Amino acid sequence: MKYIIVGMGNFGGYLAMRLTDLGHEVIGVDNSENRIDLISNKITHAVTMNATDAQAVKNLPLKDCDVVIIAIGEDVGASIMSTAIFKQLQVKRIIARAINDLHETVIRSIGVDEIIHPEEETADRLSKRLELKGVMDSLEISDEYNIIEVKLPKRYFGMKVSEADIRKEFFLNILTVIKLEDKTNLLGLKTQEKE
Repeated sequence: MKYIIVGMGNFGGYLAMRLTDLGHEVIGVDNSENRIDLISNKITHAVTMNATDAQAVKNLPLKDCDVVIIAIGEDVGASIMSTAIFKQLQVKRIIARAINDLHETVIRSIGVDEIIHPEEETADRLSKRLELKGVMDSLEISDEYNIIEVKLPKRYFGMKVSEADIRKEFFLNILTVIKLEDKTNLLGLKTQEKE
């Protein structure tokens, strides 16, 4: 897929690098030359540009882009302006970062449905991991449902899923089982890989 990410701060820059590592084409946009210099060799393309300038934004390959992510976190005004410009130019899909409730209200009124709160989402996932023993990761699907990755308690080692009777005892559904396999790398060090 092809992404344009506006705002190469901590969140936007890391997201751009991860998507590039996953094999996607990423254009990182920021008005700071320093931020662009720091990331230019880690993503597909890095462009120094003011994303609140409609004429400049029109020069981006918008028709070829699958998703535009507005990741600006410090300047709410710039975030709102750039979001409005991309919406006006009718890109296929916009995901916008909101800093607070008012920011989210304004972005929604522009017509953006996909709004993220990276700090809140990360804090929520970490709090669940810290609260529940053995939880490695969690994802809230709705107020009633979560997907949780947990370490298997020792009492279930060697059992089949049907024998463990997890659903009856805990009212949980098992979606998948991830097995770790010990491997030895070229240096002779043991590592664990998911199967």
